[in-house]
Amino acid sequence: MTGTRAAVLLAVASLSYLLLSSQVVSAASGAEVAGGAAHRKIERIAGSAGDVLEDNPVGRLKVFVYDLPSKYNKRIVTKDPRCLNHMFAAEIFMHRFLLSSAVRTLNPEEADWFYVPVYTTCDLTPAGLPLPFKSPRMMRSAIQFISNKWPFWNKTDGADHFFVVPHDFGACFHYQAIERGILPMLHRATLVQTFGQKNHVCLKEGSIIIPPYAPPQKMQAHLIPPDTPRSIFVYFRGLFYDNGNDPEGGYYARGARASLWENFKNNPLFDISTDHPSTYYEDMQRAVFCLCPLGWAPWSPRLVEAVVFGCIPVIIADDIVLPFADAIPWEEIGVFVDEEDVPKLDSILTSIPIEDILRKQRLLANPSMKKAMLFPQPAQPRDAFHQILNGLARKLPHTQSVYLQPGEKHLNWTAGPVGDLKPW
Repeated sequence: MTGTRAAVLLAVASLSYLLLSSQVVSAASGAEVAGGAAHRKIERIAGSAGDVLEDNPVGRLKVFVYDLPSKYNKRIVTKDPRCLNHMFAAEIFMHRFLLSSAVRTLNPEEADWFYVPVYTTCDLTPAGLPLPFKSPRMMRSAIQFISNKWPFWNKTDGADHFFVVPHDFGACFHYQAIERGILPMLHRATLVQTFGQKNHVCLKEGSIIIPPYAPPQKMQAHLIPPDTPRSIFVYFRGLFYDNGNDPEGGYYARGARASLWENFKNNPLFDISTDHPSTYYEDMQRAVFCLCPLGWAPWSPRLVEAVVFGCIPVIIADDIVLPFADAIPWEEIGVFVDEEDVPKLDSILTSIPIEDILRKQRLLANPSMKKAMLFPQPAQPRDAFHQILNGLARKLPHTQSVYLQPGEKHLNWTAGPVGDLKPW
């Protein structure tokens, strides 16, 4: 055994011992995933972040839910129920939540916000991947419908309306549409989306960034005893190369995943592989650090899984905008590594003081942190549904600029590629 390898193994053993002797447990218990309290050492989220996470939106806003023809939502799910389980399912469950939410109003005249329930990611390939190319036409059709049937869109050009657009690139709908940007009809609306990247054409100011959907019941079914040792130092399962879409290997994840594999595939600190074992969730609960690198988009469900299972997320995605960033103190619970610094990842992680690791784990053990990342059914206080409402409530009251003056218009109904203007 070389001196370097011995030092590495000693570091892992020492860290595991310190974590166990401090009796800090970061894996989510069944009660925590479901929303209950845990008998463990946790740390309250300091300052305004903790207060915001625990806000109750009821009484602070009223939402009118448009009753659209079922072809825009329910009929699509009936045709292909796989939509209920993929990472974009937040658009479906947000609709269901709002229909029975205490913030819903049946009187549009008293509404603060108007919600347009369009399921743009539910047209799936046989492999279960969304076909977003029709999404712009579908969205335009829905907006034309509400603007013809109700007067509210026309009063603001959509500035008091919100849409859930959870695809990889939000309301751009596809990476091939980046040059076009966000659908012109949505330029004044508030977008609730998973995509978040600073200075990117697919992220408009004022958007609410949410976590991708991860099935709470599935995660709860894989919980392990909360005192299980965290014997894995760094954990990752996923692609390092996308040979089908990026055969030359230079574009996918901007090379960050390829760098992970080339630098650390034989490093005993790193448990990384393309295999996706049946013990994936259990392994995350045994790990200290879980890698969350960008892929084609900067986000993935790994971020949700890491937080729920108490595994410190290592975020490798330059300029990412994280879910509920105005409420969750990501700098305190995670580790940020620049994409260009991936080759130094081992030294970066091993140099983090043990006190910092323990504090991150205590913060991750806070039930409010876990709830904010999940879309449970039925909804629970402080979950992701309520964080979205909190985000909308913080935008109130609307400024006078939201409401159009007589003759004022901001939107060009004929803007965009010719293909987007075809009837849906």
